[in-house]
Amino acid sequence: MQRQMSADKPSQTAPAGQDALVELGRINGAYGVRGWVKVFSQTRPMEDILKYRHWQLEMRPGSGVRTTVQVLEGRRQGKGIVAHISGCGNRDQAAAMRGVSISVNAAELETLDDGEYYWRDLIGLTVSNQQGTELGQVSGLLETGNNDVLVVTGERERLIPYLPGNSVLNVDLAAGQMLVDWDADF
Repeated sequence: MQRQMSADKPSQTAPAGQDALVELGRINGAYGVRGWVKVFSQTRPMEDILKYRHWQLEMRPGSGVRTTVQVLEGRRQGKGIVAHISGCGNRDQAAAMRGVSISVNAAELETLDDGEYYWRDLIGLTVSNQQGTELGQVSGLLETGNNDVLVVTGERERLIPYLPGNSVLNVDLAAGQMLVDWDADF
């Protein structure tokens, strides 16, 4: 099993001396008049973003300057997530946060069992098949409903089902390698 924490982005690195940061979502706008925000969550299930009580917000995108806020309350609302965070007391403050990224320190992520990986850990791995042919690198993953799909970019793009024990035979994060049962002509 693999857990999605950062669907299409590798982990982001904080300035020297700080822990590595992982983007988990983004603020989409205001919810109500009391300072609640709408949240786009990249975690699965989407409510898992609320397990992290302290978020790092990049208030000016691209600046690298982050502010730590505490998640005071949060819940699923319709098809999305809403949250009340410290320092946000009215609709205007919440609306001003639209587009702000939500990150946490990588050290806060849940420890996974053997054979489980975060998407961010798979991105960048070199993929080879059993015949020793290098197919490319994992450039992303797609969520299809039945199973996740690896996007492998090399001399051409390949979509390989992420099925451990079937199409995915071995993942070696330390070596940066993934072995697959996949014909080079596919």
